[in-house]
Amino acid sequence: QVQLVESGGGLVQPGGSLRLSCATSGSNGLIYAMGWYRQAPGKQRELVAAITGGGNTNYADSVKGRFTISRDRAKNTLVLEMNSLKPEATAVYYCHARVSGRQLASANDYWGQGTQVTVSS
Repeated sequence: QVQLVESGGGLVQPGGSLRLSCATSGSNGLIYAMGWYRQAPGKQRELVAAITGGGNTNYADSVKGRFTISRDRAKNTLVLEMNSLKPEATAVYYCHARVSGRQLASANDYWGQGTQVTVSS
C-alpha cells in the first residue's frame, strides 16, 4: 500500500550538487527504515544511504562525508543531499522503505520507480 515517488534527478557537472526527494504515502504501519539505493547499467543495485525510524544514519564508504540523508516528516519526504558529485555517482537512484507488516515481527519492502542522476561535464 506504500507508494514512493522520487524526484530531483538530472544532469550535473562534476563537483556540483543535487537534492533528491522521495514523496511517501499510503503507510499505515511503522517505518523501520528508509534509504536510497543506486544502480548503474550492468551493475548490481547498492545501498547509498539509510536512516532508521530512530534517526540513525548509515552511508556507503564511497559517499560518506559528501551525501546527507534526512526525513522531512511534515512533508512526508525522504531527502538525499548530494555534494561534490563525481562521475562514478551516475546511476538511477531508488527510494526504499521497510514498513512493519500485519503480522507480528513481519515487514515489507517498497521501492520507488527511480530517478536518473548523471554527473558529466
